[in-house]
Parts: sequence; C-alpha cells; structure tokens
Amino acid sequence: MKNFNYSIPTKVFFGKDQINVLAREIKNYGSKVLLVYGGGSIKKSGLHDKITGILKANNISFWELAGVEPNPRVTSVRKGAQLCRDNKIDLILAVGGGSSIDCAKVIAAAYYYEGDAWDIVLDPSKIKKVLPLATILTLAATGSEMNAGAVITNFETKEKLGTGHEDMAPKFSILDPTYTFTLPVKQTAAGTADITSHIFEVYFSSTKEAFLQNRMAEGMLKTCIKYGPIALKDPENYEARANLMWTSSLAINGLISYGKETEWSVHAMEHELSAYYDITHGVGLAILTPHWMKYILNDSTLDKFVEYGVNVWDIDKNGDKYAIANAAIEKTREYYNSLGIPSSLKEVGINEEKLEEMAKQSIRRGKLGNFRVLEAEDVLSIFRAAL
Repeated sequence: MKNFNYSIPTKVFFGKDQINVLAREIKNYGSKVLLVYGGGSIKKSGLHDKITGILKANNISFWELAGVEPNPRVTSVRKGAQLCRDNKIDLILAVGGGSSIDCAKVIAAAYYYEGDAWDIVLDPSKIKKVLPLATILTLAATGSEMNAGAVITNFETKEKLGTGHEDMAPKFSILDPTYTFTLPVKQTAAGTADITSHIFEVYFSSTKEAFLQNRMAEGMLKTCIKYGPIALKDPENYEARANLMWTSSLAINGLISYGKETEWSVHAMEHELSAYYDITHGVGLAILTPHWMKYILNDSTLDKFVEYGVNVWDIDKNGDKYAIANAAIEKTREYYNSLGIPSSLKEVGINEEKLEEMAKQSIRRGKLGNFRVLEAEDVLSIFRAAL
C-alpha cells in the first residue's frame, strides 16, 4: 500500500431536518451569502423558500445565481465570481447536485483569481486562495459535497475538465435524504450509476495490498446494487435514499482511494461525450463502463475481475476464471439496464462522426489509467464498441 495523508475536512450534518443548523454554521464565516442552484426544482419542492426564510430570519443577506447547467459551464462560473466581487460575499451556498456544487467551487476559487476563470480549470496550480463554501445536497451522485474537486465545461473549446484545490472542499454539507424524494427517475438512475463509476475507478487498481479499501469499495457497490432499484420503485423510501446518499459521499471523498494507484479512465472518456454532446454524465459512464471492462480484461487484469465477480455479484468462485469475469461484466451491464439506462451511444444520439476527435482529446493531459494504460486508439476502440 502506498503512503498517504488522510484529510477529509468537510463537516457533514446528515439526516432529516439538519437544515436547522444552517444559520449557525453560516455565521461562522460571515453574513453575506451567494446562493447557487440549478433549474428551479428547489423552488418546486419548497426548499428554496425554506432556505431563504432561514437566511432572512437570521439577518443573513443573500444574492442568487440560478440556472446552473447540468454540465456546469465556465460562463456561469464567471457570472458567479462577478456577483461575489460586487457584493463582497463571505460564503457560497450551493444547493443541488454535483453541477451546482462544482460550479460554486470554481466560483469560490475564481473570486481571488485576477485572470479568466477558465485559466484555473486548465491549470489548478493557479488557485492560491478560495472563498468558503457550503452545500445542501439534493442528488446522490457526484460526491462533490465532500471533496475538493470540480468538473467544468467550456462549450466554446469543446472541453470538460477537472480541477481542484484542497480549500475547495466544502466547509460543511447538509445531507437530508428527504430532499432526494422528488427526483425524476432518470436522475436517480444516472446518479446511482455515477456513484458506482466512482467506486470502479479506484477499485480496479494495480495496488494489490489495499485489502481494507477493496472490501469497503465492494460494500459500497453492493449498497448501490441493493438500493438503486428500491429508490426507483419507491422514491420516498428513506432507507434507500439515505444509503445511496451516504455512499455517494464516501465513494469519492478519498476514503477508498487512499494508498492506491487509481484509474479514472472512464471518467476522462465520458467527459468528452458530455463536452461534445452535452449528455447526462451518469448515463455516459454507465454506457461506457461495461465496454471498458471488456476491453481491459486480459491475463494481467483477470484476477481483479474474478474478485469483483465473486465478492460483489456472488458468482461461484469455483468456475473458470474468464467465465466469472465475463459474467461479472454482463451483470454490470444488466444492472445499468435495470435502472433504465441504455447500453449504446447511438441511443443517446452519438454516432461515429466525432469519435476519433474525442478519443484524441481524451488523452490531452496524458495516457489514461494505470490498471491498464489506454492510448487514443484504445479509447477509440472502446467508443466504437459502445456504439
């Protein structure tokens, strides 16, 4: 196992009615807040009224950046940073899923940066100082509520890139599973797929000695497999929503990747699909994952796939190793299909046309992965298989 420094600094308030701590926690940082949220579902659900009511009752001034896109744009970041500067904001409060939170994180970093906000996405080393931010989560998916990373899209340059800085981790996050009850079925499905993908990216690793991290990862995968379909069938099932929400945070807050060499191949590939076609991130991940698994399966990766098949899918360990591995990959595909997610890129409007261009773009920061390293032609093969 590799050396690591453990730090997960976000304070989490988990469970029903934890919004009651909001005013007290905000006042640790000041009394001027920028509220960042997406397409307005928080207004329909009544959460917007609840939040603004708390802010008004506690003499906390607030400004709003509404309409953050599902693949958050750098244009929204620029707008938000300007609002923060104009109004001398003390804390940014992101309400929603990963898109609102990621947008808020980069706004917080852009606030202190004198150049264009896209610069700090291209080069995170330019981030020197970050405005405090907090989150109220309404979608279990990206885990952005408990980590220091963000992904932003620039449609002018057809780029969707990750950035990050340790101070971009939220100061506190309110995780009330009841806020996910009203999610559309498609968002619950895509969110659950996103969680599993985060786990796969660190589970499939060439680090062999991280026994504990692997068992935790398998427990998280089994949680998604069990509770994803329940949440789809019974949207107000608190147990299902709570388990998915907590898994989403733990899957990508560092806990299961500490001490490991990690992968992040499928995410890099999917970012190209989203940048070019603006598809739902979790859907793209679910389409690509089984094809990536199939492509990287060989004698050097086989044992890991057997471990996955036996420990996660309860496949009989006495069978032929390749049969176990292939059955596990097939079960992964069937699971995503059972959530209502398609199996091919054509079903989400993607054809051969830009595959080569996207494959080249996917490796602009270097080859992908460690478990099995991918070059542009490998990515292209996976894209084609996924058509």
